[in-house]
Amino acid sequence: MFAMAGATAFLLFGASGARADLRLCNKTQSTVSVAIGYKATDGWRTEGWWNIPGDSCGTLLPGALGSRYYYLYAVDSQRGGEWGGKSFMCTRRKMFTILGVEDCVARGYERTGFFEIDTAEQRSWTIHLYQPTREGNGSR
Repeated sequence: MFAMAGATAFLLFGASGARADLRLCNKTQSTVSVAIGYKATDGWRTEGWWNIPGDSCGTLLPGALGSRYYYLYAVDSQRGGEWGGKSFMCTRRKMFTILGVEDCVARGYERTGFFEIDTAEQRSWTIHLYQPTREGNGSR
């Protein structure tokens, strides 16, 4: 697993202006791979991976937001490091859409810690990633 880093993670969240989307702006120099989790009409869902190049933005979910809370996990496999948290959800190394967040390992998935994003019920939201909260070699 990753060792704790001395670098601080700065995550700025805010409503975006023109478009009604969930967007991520990568303020690092490296491409980051991103997974999201959210409550859909058919239950909890995790999806990944979006690859967002350094110093650019990308849309994770198009259209007006349907939930107040979203969960995000990101990894910088070029320089090492991750953005994660204490909300555990299911992921896998290849592209995925996974229904449910329980029994990840028993179902053949990885159990990964995501961090929570409170959109305050806005129609759109942009997440800004700066320094990762943990450094490592980019593997798990």
